[in-house]
Amino acid sequence: MFALFETVLQVRRAALSSTSMEFIRRFGLLAFSRSWRRPPTRSLVSHFAHNVRYHSTVPPLPGSSSIVLRDYQEECIQSVLNYLDEGHRRLGISLATGAGKTVIFTQLISRVQPRDAKATKTMIIVHRRELVEQAAKHCRLAYPDKIVEIEMGNNVATGLGDIIIASVQTLARGRIHKFDPSLFKLILVDEAHHIVARSYREALGHFGLNEPSSNAPVLVGVSATFARFDGLKLGAAIDHIVYHKDYVDMIGEKWLANAVFTTVRSEANLSNVNKDKFGDFALGSLSEAVNTATTNNITVRAWMANAQDRKSTLVFCVDVEHAKQLTATFREHGVDARYITATTHKNVRSEQLDAFKNQEFPVLLNCGLFTEGTDIPNIDCVLLARPTRSRNLLIQMIGRGLRLFPGKKDCHIIDMVASLATGVLSTPTLFGLHPDEILNKTTVDDIREGRQEDSPSQMPVDPGAVPEGDVNIHFTRYDSIYDLLDDTRSERHIRSLSPNSWVRVGDDKHLLSESSGWLTLEKEGDLYNVYHVMKFTNPTTEVPQFTRPRRVASGPDLETAVRAADTYASSKFDERYIASWKPWRQSPATSGQLQLLNKARIRQGKLTAQDLTRGQAADMITKLKFGGKKRFKSIGVQQRKAERKEKAMNELDELRTRTNVKVGPLER
Repeated sequence: MFALFETVLQVRRAALSSTSMEFIRRFGLLAFSRSWRRPPTRSLVSHFAHNVRYHSTVPPLPGSSSIVLRDYQEECIQSVLNYLDEGHRRLGISLATGAGKTVIFTQLISRVQPRDAKATKTMIIVHRRELVEQAAKHCRLAYPDKIVEIEMGNNVATGLGDIIIASVQTLARGRIHKFDPSLFKLILVDEAHHIVARSYREALGHFGLNEPSSNAPVLVGVSATFARFDGLKLGAAIDHIVYHKDYVDMIGEKWLANAVFTTVRSEANLSNVNKDKFGDFALGSLSEAVNTATTNNITVRAWMANAQDRKSTLVFCVDVEHAKQLTATFREHGVDARYITATTHKNVRSEQLDAFKNQEFPVLLNCGLFTEGTDIPNIDCVLLARPTRSRNLLIQMIGRGLRLFPGKKDCHIIDMVASLATGVLSTPTLFGLHPDEILNKTTVDDIREGRQEDSPSQMPVDPGAVPEGDVNIHFTRYDSIYDLLDDTRSERHIRSLSPNSWVRVGDDKHLLSESSGWLTLEKEGDLYNVYHVMKFTNPTTEVPQFTRPRRVASGPDLETAVRAADTYASSKFDERYIASWKPWRQSPATSGQLQLLNKARIRQGKLTAQDLTRGQAADMITKLKFGGKKRFKSIGVQQRKAERKEKAMNELDELRTRTNVKVGPLER
């Protein structure tokens, strides 16, 4: 039987290099996707024709596609090759959605050299059917002379192909063992932020890739969101991120469509929503909080006020019931909206998706289908009706609308922001802004340059649905140092991300302290760095001293850095003193705490045990020790400058009014 396979494969390769492609195309002569374990009850041609229907290994004609790489794609490939030349074997590529990740890693197949004469095969491991089909399409276009096989569900690869595209779930069912690791030169993993999951670790372990090894295939993982909720685990599988280009860079260089952002307070109360094992909101509990008539009505009116002229809006919902109810609300407002979910019949899903791509209706709602690996370039509006604590998910959802498309000027991202105290992430956090920041049709360039649209509210919906008043507040007034130290609003977001009692001691600086030392988390350039200072006693003088700050972690955003810092703190600090949920924090302030605070004269009149809890007093003392008075003075200077400027502008306006000459009666 294997002799027959080898003979057929040789015939196929010869045919692909000759002029007899018409014969192969007509009869599907060499289209393998199923194993030969069942007795061949049909003729050879009949068996091949049967397998053609599963679209598993039929290649296009040579020359049917000519792939021209973008400059950054070639830079990325060269970076991978340079790291390989230096002896590194487990590499990661970080590229924004729409950057052409699949194109890059399919091109790597021909660029990565085998470690020996027999290691010539490549395996691409993915976790969703759509990604399998997408990878297969790109590989057949790029390598019409190679055999591309699929290992997924009913599609069973012979193992003799040049490129194997496999579902990680299928491999985890034991089907990975038929693949000889010594025959593979390259393992590619798409959406590689999943790479430390057990199924991936088992697959990589089969190829000897759970540890760095010169005898194993090269591993290259590609992702748009190379981070995990815990902040630290990806290093177990990937040794180096060799190239990074995020969506902000891609937009600036015109490789992705421009984006404008609007945030809208949905007023959904998430305080009682449970968390799942990954730290994001549990879907059932989240749906109960979000899928209400009030919130759905605000969501639809937000879209109508901001994006009614958009041709193709993709809406992300929490679950199937939310998608149904929100679709019904759109329709009640006269909008042709439709929804598809994982439970939608495959044929119906395909028909609706094709109609949406053809712009036959304006609004498509989904839940969990289009966060990864979906190419719908005509999307010109993304409506985020599904709150999340996951930065990766937020980026994936936004990325669906950033692909280029003829006639598409930009994509409008409308973020229905719920209560921030629960750690919900919003689009402002992706740009390093405070999550309370209001965006009103704000572009990436506006955010980079600190420009905001002047608007008295977020959007014109029901008067009671959105808080009234000027949201563009530049300064918060503190009448005393006590007011500054007692202001816990700046800790609300970081403590919703962390179980620990972080306090804000600067504009972009937080601190977590304990008797043995402290951690500082501060933004420096484009990174959030975490530094550890240890306290020790000089044995000679018995005077407390402190080490120099040592950087122990860093991250591209606050959320990632907090996860890393908390993981580090759990091994260095006593949980009793850093956890914000400990009962001692709710007891009255101690006499020692009150004496220290009163000595600092942070307000008129003495503080008493009735004024503060022990936890509040501890936070105040930390802020005071780390520059609270200096910060209060600086804020006061800024306030006075702003007040003087405002006073001068008012005097100028009054002068203009008094000197204005107009037709009509004069005021007496």
